[in-house]
Amino acid sequence: MRSRARRGGLPLPPGPLGIPWLGNVIGLDVAQPWVTYTKYGEKYGGLVYTKLLGQDLIVINDEEVAIELLERRSAIYSGRPVIATNELFGMDFNTGLLQYGPHWKFHRKLFHTALRAEAAQSYDQLQMSKARQFVRSLAKSPERFEEHLKTLSASIIMAITYGYDAQPEEDPFVEKVEQLIGMFLTALTPERAALIGAIPFLAHIPSWMPGGRYKLRANECRELAQKVLSEPYEFVKQKRAEGTAKKSMVSDLLDAEHSSKEVSEYDMEKEIMAVATTVFLGGAETTYSSVYTFLLAMILYPDVQRKAQDEIDQVVGHDRLPDFADRPNLPYIEGVLRETLRWHHSTPVALPHATTDSDVYKGYYIPKGALLLVNLWAMTHNPRQFASPELFMPERYLDSPGHVAEKPFSHPFGFGRRICPGRYVADGSVWATIVSVLATFRIVNAKDGNGESIEVKEEFLSGLAVRPKPFRCGFEKRWNGVETILGD
Repeated sequence: MRSRARRGGLPLPPGPLGIPWLGNVIGLDVAQPWVTYTKYGEKYGGLVYTKLLGQDLIVINDEEVAIELLERRSAIYSGRPVIATNELFGMDFNTGLLQYGPHWKFHRKLFHTALRAEAAQSYDQLQMSKARQFVRSLAKSPERFEEHLKTLSASIIMAITYGYDAQPEEDPFVEKVEQLIGMFLTALTPERAALIGAIPFLAHIPSWMPGGRYKLRANECRELAQKVLSEPYEFVKQKRAEGTAKKSMVSDLLDAEHSSKEVSEYDMEKEIMAVATTVFLGGAETTYSSVYTFLLAMILYPDVQRKAQDEIDQVVGHDRLPDFADRPNLPYIEGVLRETLRWHHSTPVALPHATTDSDVYKGYYIPKGALLLVNLWAMTHNPRQFASPELFMPERYLDSPGHVAEKPFSHPFGFGRRICPGRYVADGSVWATIVSVLATFRIVNAKDGNGESIEVKEEFLSGLAVRPKPFRCGFEKRWNGVETILGD
């Protein structure tokens, strides 16, 4: 039996029995795999072994296990599985999908140059400016908040990455990226990728045959990815040639000193394009889904909204809008941000890791080449760590009035060497938007034609990243004269 399999006399981690070769694919909730993995954890513990179409699959459901393996033993656990769909869809340039090695390390060096904590702070004013542009748009047409949010999430990251000011509507760069993100998030889940890897001929079915739609989508995604890689980069080069380029990640990387070895070993333009597009793809989706989740929470938890706004009023008042200098004095807002990232994490199962060598953990054998899934959903909804984890409770992050606790969860952006390199920018963008919206509006239920409140439910769309299902809400200005402060 699989549960008694031995590797050098050692057992594999515990897990559910599956059908030979298929493993546990039949019992897997493909739409919400983290739910299935969490149930495994409840029965078998923080480290679970299973099979998925012949692939060794290990699920980490516990934060302490993740810290031990992904951080303290990062040399073994920082790999990425070979996922056939990455190249098929033209996404193999993405830093997050690169195999652990010199190429990935070079990308990380570029990220550190442009987006380390000190560098990220240089974008504070830009992020706040975009957040205020968002609330101005809400003031003019609140019923279109979802469109405004898409513009916000794309415009922040476009400005940081390329120094590009996106148009409020129908921006050509933004539309292409939104389309690419949609393809990427729906098609490239580890579970779907495992199917292509296990049955390779599925990737070669002609587009006109039954089942060929997947390949057609792959061709479309590959062509679009090339445009998203090159067009914004060429915009930066043109502006630099004209002497009008704004500060941006790409411009900073073009100005940075690189060793002669790096210049000869790597096509610098190609690598900078890849890193920049990685930031854009990840950053736009993170901001969008996180702020959307925040808005949903504020409708469902009006008492939380009131407490957050009371804190802003006490610290900032009504004569100005909050800025980053106020952040240390707004601990409850910090709790709202952290709870937003915990309550419904935008990536409940992080991008898969892979073992580059075999290992032994607490007497269990972990095979080389195993695919590891980090189930952030199980960690952030662990009732032993979070009382009533289904509730939105910013107070859980305050160890005393006015003080933010270090715990309970400190890894919203991943673990170890594969931690999100754009985490400082993402954190700042979401905080700026949350505090700006709360300072200016009461987020309320929308009204139907009879003046009755429209019910909002806690429902989410699934995929590699999750976001709330579309809902309607209203934005009421919190005080007279808010328009004057917002400006044009």
